[in-house]
Amino acid sequence: MANDKTKIEKELTVEERLKALYDLQTLLSEIDRIKTLRGELPLEVQDLEDEIVGLETRVQNYKNEVDNFKAEIIKKNTEMEQSKALIDKYTAQQDNVRNNREFDFLSKEIEYQHLEIELAEKRIKEFTLQSEQKVNEVSVAEENLIDRKHILAEKRKELEEIVSETKQDEEKIRTDAKALEAKIEPRLLTAFKRIRKNARNGLGVVYIQRNACGGCFNRIPPQRQMEIKMHKKIIVCEYCGRIMIDPELAGVTSI
Repeated sequence: MANDKTKIEKELTVEERLKALYDLQTLLSEIDRIKTLRGELPLEVQDLEDEIVGLETRVQNYKNEVDNFKAEIIKKNTEMEQSKALIDKYTAQQDNVRNNREFDFLSKEIEYQHLEIELAEKRIKEFTLQSEQKVNEVSVAEENLIDRKHILAEKRKELEEIVSETKQDEEKIRTDAKALEAKIEPRLLTAFKRIRKNARNGLGVVYIQRNACGGCFNRIPPQRQMEIKMHKKIIVCEYCGRIMIDPELAGVTSI
């Protein structure tokens, strides 16, 4: 198989290689046109998908925080009940003390437990307020999430319709492009793809238009134009680096 490919490459003249490159360029430009038809939709869909993932994560984090606040409130209520029980216990013990020292000690313990209750009540109010704020944030985030999912569904439908309309044509063009690529020697094909990638309009091969490069529109000297028309070697524009061919090879009769 490799030997057959090498044989094909050797049999191709420079003119045939240039024609194959131009035909390949034409096919790839058609694929570019199809991508342009789709516009920014693929990127918009991807951005919306990423945004939705971020919103879902945010909503879950908010809900986790609300659960943590509720757990803290339950914990503080339990601590309050324990402090109240200790106050009742210490108050009852004060009736049976043997001296003032024991009474004072129990009084301090009762006072401490009252402070613990006050602190717990304060923390419960703080946790309740923070929980309410997070619940509101969850509500806002969930509304945004519903809105984004609705927009995403519309964008996906729009994209699917465009892809459905152009899929068959694009697949055929890509198949034809692959067949052409097989006829072009690897080094030349790599160079062409590199030029095309760096070109703003995606053109790696251009024909002369009004005595100028069809890519950058810089004037081409007559002698250079003659060399291009002879098809003896592959010539690139000294200004933009694109491969140049004459209009006749591109099938253009009047410029």
